[in-house]
This record gives sequence, C-alpha cells and structure tokens, in this order.
Amino acid sequence: MLGRTVIVQAFLRWAETAKVGDRAKAANALGRAYLRSDMANQERQAALMAMTYLLDDPSPRVRQALAESLAEGFEAPRAIMVSLAGDQPEIAGIVIPKSPVLADADLVDLAGRRDGKTREFIAARPQLSRTVTAALVEVGDEPEILVLLRNSSAEIAKVTLKRVTERFGRHCDIRNLLLDRADLPSEARCQLMHIITEALTGLDFVRATVGVRRIERVAREAGEAGTVAIAGAAVQEEIPELVEHLRINGQLTPAFLMHALCTGKVEFFVGAIINLSGCSERRVRSIVATGRMHAVRALYEAAGLPRDLSAAFVEATLLWRQAAHSDQSNILNSVAARLLNAFRKPQAAMRISSNLMEMVEKLHFAEQRQAARSYASLAMVDAA
Repeated sequence: MLGRTVIVQAFLRWAETAKVGDRAKAANALGRAYLRSDMANQERQAALMAMTYLLDDPSPRVRQALAESLAEGFEAPRAIMVSLAGDQPEIAGIVIPKSPVLADADLVDLAGRRDGKTREFIAARPQLSRTVTAALVEVGDEPEILVLLRNSSAEIAKVTLKRVTERFGRHCDIRNLLLDRADLPSEARCQLMHIITEALTGLDFVRATVGVRRIERVAREAGEAGTVAIAGAAVQEEIPELVEHLRINGQLTPAFLMHALCTGKVEFFVGAIINLSGCSERRVRSIVATGRMHAVRALYEAAGLPRDLSAAFVEATLLWRQAAHSDQSNILNSVAARLLNAFRKPQAAMRISSNLMEMVEKLHFAEQRQAARSYASLAMVDAA
C-alpha cells in the first residue's frame, strides 16, 4: 500500500508542473501500459488512481490522449470510460463509437442527458442493441436518426421503426431511408405513402396545373391502390395491426375492401373481415374459402356491409374461388371483369352502389392496360 501511495504521489507532484504535451504523452503511455503490460497488482492500482486523477486535468489534450489509449480496450476501467464518454465531443467521439466496456445502460443514460452530438456518436456505434436504438428514437432529433438509419449493423425493432415514422415521417431524407428498408412494417409504409400523397397534393404548382378536385380524386385513387398493394405484400403477423390502423383512419371502406378482394389480396381481406365482424379467424377463413352463399352473405353483413353491397361481395368471393382454382390468366376472366358483367346485365337481380361499380370498372380498365403493356413487351421480344 505504501509503495502504491509513493508512486501516485510522485506522479501528482510531477503533473502539477509538467507541460500539457508531456502530460498528454504520460496519459497515453499510462493507458497503454495499463492494458498491455503485465503489471503487478499494486502497480495496476496505482496506474488506475493516476488515470482517475487525469480525468480532472484542465487540458482536453490530456484527457483525449487518455481516451485514445483506452478506447478499444476490453480491460479498460469502466468508470474511467464512462467519464470520458460524457466529456466534450472531441473526447466522447473517441470513446463512444469504440469502447467495448460501455454497457447498454451507459449508452441509454448518455443519450438521455447529453447533447445531439453525443447521440450521433452513439447512433454510429457498431452493433447497437434494440434497447439503445429505441432510446435514441425517443429522445433524438433528425441528425441522430439519420445516422442511426444509415448504421446497417444497428438492431432496430419494428415498433421502433413505427415510432421513427410517427416522429420524422415528414422529413424527406429519413422517409427515404425508411422506405428502403425491407423490415419496415406495412402500417408505417402506409403512413409514409399518405404523407407523400399529402405533400404532392399540397403543392401550389400541382393544384394550379391539374386542378384541386382532380388532384384530390387522383390522389385518393392512387392512395387506395398503393395501400392495397402494401396490404397484399404484408406478412401474416403484420396484417392485424395494419387492418386496425386502416380501420381507425376510416380507410376500410367497401370500395377499398372490394379492391383488395378483386386483386386477390385475400389474406388482407380476411384479416379485415375478422376485425370488422368480430368472428374468429378460423370461422372467417372457413366461410370465405368454402362457405355457402348465405353464410358468406351473413358474414359480410356482420362486418357492417349493407345488404345491397353484401350481394356484390358474395359474388366477388365466388368469382375469386373460381379464379383461384383456374389456371387461366386471360384478363377477360379477371374477377373485376366478371363482376362487372354479372351486375350490369339487364336481368341482374340487384343493382349495387354506382361508386362501387365505378371502382370495379376502373380496376378492370387498369388490368386491361397492364395486360396490353405485357402483350406489347412480349411481342417486341419475339420480334427482336
């Protein structure tokens, strides 16, 4: 104990009069020796006390030199590293991205009580855990979130990506990074799509050129088509949350549901009927897939569809079943085309909403145009 005390006292006396450059060299050498030398326990304790003393050195050069020597050390003293991580940016920026001794709790604490620059250092750290990324998203601002999303090794939970969407969905660069992610939840993707739609329809140039009514109608139809496409690509476990999100926002309209059914987004359609009817998943799947006409109609009316519309949904369901068991790909055999044909015949037993039929007709026209494009592409390939 006496020997250790003498060593520390000698170092302190020297440090009081030494120049900044000499103190910085000593700090760096002390840190490297602590990590790499086979010190006796007494010497090691003395070195630790000396380094702890250097944390209060008035010159940032000295503390920076200490940080550089210890930053990547697995045996670096945790108390010293935590202190250096909370130092000014030039020093924290050395320790935070590299130090293996900093725990998630340390990083979360730093994110909460330090400035944006410190949070940027944390966001750039390799192999960030979901705990830390969630904390950053809650307290961070746009610059830190950009760094985080560009950190390909960071683990970001889906619920955290939703939170990023809620907080920063209107920030163009963040939005683009989110949309590029394959793990972005469908609910968040829908939110971003609607943010983009609102931004485009709000542009004065667009409104003046296209006209307010027309741009709002086009935006509504495009938004619905985009949402159906996202819904169709959603993985099974995401569908309930996506359906609930759309229901709360008033988007589960009859036209939207018919669009999903006619385009074969049956998993999503079933999820929507489960949500709206309150029936069990097993029962809904059974009725939609194999139920008799009256059972299907009763299910759809339990989901809130009025009687005149439920007839169209029953017909669409029966047509979808036929299409699912057919290998025909001709556009004339599409659900939309056959549904139009069924309800526009003079002898049709019922007439359904003109708005719904208009949507089905537009869907049919879109299918025809896509089929024509595909045919033309194949013809050019054959002619080449």
